[in-house]
Amino acid sequence: MIKFFMKCIYCNHEKLYVLKSGQLKCSKCKKKVSPKKIQTDLDLINCFCENFSANQTSKELHMSYVTVKKRYERFRQLIANHLEEEYQEKTVREYDEYIYLQQSKKKIKENIFDAQNFLTFHYENKVYNLLMPNLNRYKNQFLDDGLQDIYFKEFSKFMMLNKVSKVQKRENLITRFWLFFEKSILKYKGVKDENFVYYLKEIEFKFNYELDKQKEILLSFTSTA
Repeated sequence: MIKFFMKCIYCNHEKLYVLKSGQLKCSKCKKKVSPKKIQTDLDLINCFCENFSANQTSKELHMSYVTVKKRYERFRQLIANHLEEEYQEKTVREYDEYIYLQQSKKKIKENIFDAQNFLTFHYENKVYNLLMPNLNRYKNQFLDDGLQDIYFKEFSKFMMLNKVSKVQKRENLITRFWLFFEKSILKYKGVKDENFVYYLKEIEFKFNYELDKQKEILLSFTSTA
């Protein structure tokens, strides 16, 4: 007996029927998919959007931590690509620079080279972030030349001026995102420099879209995730 069930995850066609094997087959593109796989994807997406850590999700869904971690990493890659495409050819209203350094690193001078510097752009009531080159590549050169004290002094001066200007500035979408970012990044510990951009983009994604829209967008990636 033919049954119609939800939408095809490949072509979005609304007519699917159930095979004897229990798989669903699209009447348009003829591709098959397992309902169990769809449910697993939905559960993973829900946990990811609800800010469950990979460890929490593995326990909640009784899945291996490695599997969940890989899926989370894939989600972040897809999100970064989506945000890049979304931003193309948009008109920017304003932008500003932000420098992020973990609280635990701020007391040691040499750690200034670990700071993450990014530009935040405001467009169509959304934000887009562009990560700037990391200063860590110059760390050894400054230390070898004995210039760390001079650089630290100038950097601290800049940070102070930057902080004052942000406090005095009227609240806007960009400053709201920075506050959201600072709060959100706290739940991640030990983010590697090479992965920072993906966590930044995840936070950007969750700032730009309501929860239901986040899930809808990620579900549209299911066939490739």
